Amino acid sequence: MGGCFSDMKGAKEAVGGVNQKATNNNNDAVDFFYTSQGFQPLFTQVELSFSAYDLLDMDITSKSDPMLVVYAKKEDGKFEELGRTEVITNCLNPEWIEKINIAFHFEIVQPLVFHVYDIDTTYHSVSTKTLKLKDQDFIGEATCNLSEIVTKQNKSLTLKLQSKNGNINGKKNLGTVTIRAEETVSSRSVVEIIFRCSHLDNKDIFSKSDPFLRISRMVESGGTIPICKTEVIDNNLNPKWKPVCLNFQQFGSKETPLIIECFHFNSSGNHVLIGKMQKSIADLEKLCHERKGANFVVPSKRKGQEKVLKGQLFVDQYNEKEQFSFIDYISSGFELNFMVAIDFTASNGDPQKSDSLHYIDVSGQLNSYQKAIMEVGEVIQFYDTDKMFPAWGFGGNIHKGTVSHCFILNGALGVNYGANSEVVGVEGIMDAYSKALRSVTLSGPTLFGPVINTAAQMAAESLSSYNSTKYYVLLIITDGIVTDLQESINAVVNASDLPLSILIVGVGSADFTSMEVLDADNARLRNSTGRVAARDIVQFVPMREVQKGQISVVQSLLEELPDQFLSFMRSRDIKPLFSHPKMQ
Repeated sequence: MGGCFSDMKGAKEAVGGVNQKATNNNNDAVDFFYTSQGFQPLFTQVELSFSAYDLLDMDITSKSDPMLVVYAKKEDGKFEELGRTEVITNCLNPEWIEKINIAFHFEIVQPLVFHVYDIDTTYHSVSTKTLKLKDQDFIGEATCNLSEIVTKQNKSLTLKLQSKNGNINGKKNLGTVTIRAEETVSSRSVVEIIFRCSHLDNKDIFSKSDPFLRISRMVESGGTIPICKTEVIDNNLNPKWKPVCLNFQQFGSKETPLIIECFHFNSSGNHVLIGKMQKSIADLEKLCHERKGANFVVPSKRKGQEKVLKGQLFVDQYNEKEQFSFIDYISSGFELNFMVAIDFTASNGDPQKSDSLHYIDVSGQLNSYQKAIMEVGEVIQFYDTDKMFPAWGFGGNIHKGTVSHCFILNGALGVNYGANSEVVGVEGIMDAYSKALRSVTLSGPTLFGPVINTAAQMAAESLSSYNSTKYYVLLIITDGIVTDLQESINAVVNASDLPLSILIVGVGSADFTSMEVLDADNARLRNSTGRVAARDIVQFVPMREVQKGQISVVQSLLEELPDQFLSFMRSRDIKPLFSHPKMQ
């Protein structure tokens, strides 16, 4: 949600009550708002620019007059036009000025299609937006995924143009098209603010209020969208909160009206309004410079009027700066290293029977394990250059009655981490998985600790190496409730300061309620010795719940990953291998 606060403080940090589910209550935690209200998660806005080289000359008496059209390819195979460049006359090596803006979502694959046309001279006076493309000469097309562009070190990708049948014309060179991506400045700019209040009204009977702030952006329709919240401060009518960091993408412009509300925290989730006000970012900056406070108001009993309160809001610190983004790291050479661990416990059912979660259908229909591997792997593979993925199983009987809770999926012997455990690409995982089902006897119980510790060992060794650019992503797919919950919590807490994120997919019909403890959205995990996790590194999704909605498993799993990646890099003050010019 944009790094809206710097630390957590127990369950109150969620500002929604312990284990509270998303509802339409106006005081729900910001974290739940977007999913419960149907809003899309935050994205990175990128600007695409285009050039071409050695285009096929379609004119007889002059050179081609090229124009480029960009499409997004949807899941149903249909094209959605995103924009068109201008027409450049008599040029086979055009560098178009017109740019196309597109939202880059890390958690989904975004196929793009580029068509290049030679625009007939008779249409040069016509707006490009109204041109009928069927009346123009088609030069060629190229396709790629947006992630293939942004992961390049220079964020630039050159593609050969093909004919419409998908083949490169052997007799004629159609030319190449180069696409370059640049993040818009608004995606990188942030405002860091320290808020303080004085003389707040007391809303607690037995002690003092437990205040927190919620900041929402006003939209044209008249409603508001929460964009940030502070932590809760117990028993304090003059609180000072930790810095909040607002992305310009969240609030639009410095003049956009914001609603700032102060609530008294209630563990039931029915937080009590202390007061509110309307201010823009520009107003908050002015409050800081003038060292003045602004009074909260509450609705008056008289219709349409407001009561001005004694309580005031102060801005103790206001600082505009630029932050390195996920794309800054990835395009400079940082990688996401994909790892997978598959549940081989007996509760999955006999793999030879069609009701088993491990049943492999000869018709090619994927089971739940295969779907999770394919969907997550399809996205992450673009961020891993060598595509060598460690793959393990757990809960299976592999050698004459010996149950292993972390065995190499490809059947290799020796140490169960490093190159010995790797397979080639997503297809390598799928192949190793199907072969393991024929050689491993399903057993149990369901233990996550050994697998998490193995992944953490690889991440720790990578971190200790010079100039490490690897961040590890462990996908655990399971059908059952973990039986070593405390050991798993200990492993997660111990790994929380390493370059590692853990994605857990629950398949089947089991009750996964207790699994949500690992996905510390409400409070940071504590291990058995009382150590608090350095950061949240786990995301848990039951596949059956996701399938009821409109988003995919991979979207639900990966939407938090860029923020987890950034939280680690910022906690270690690790910078991209090269800096953006404005950051020098």
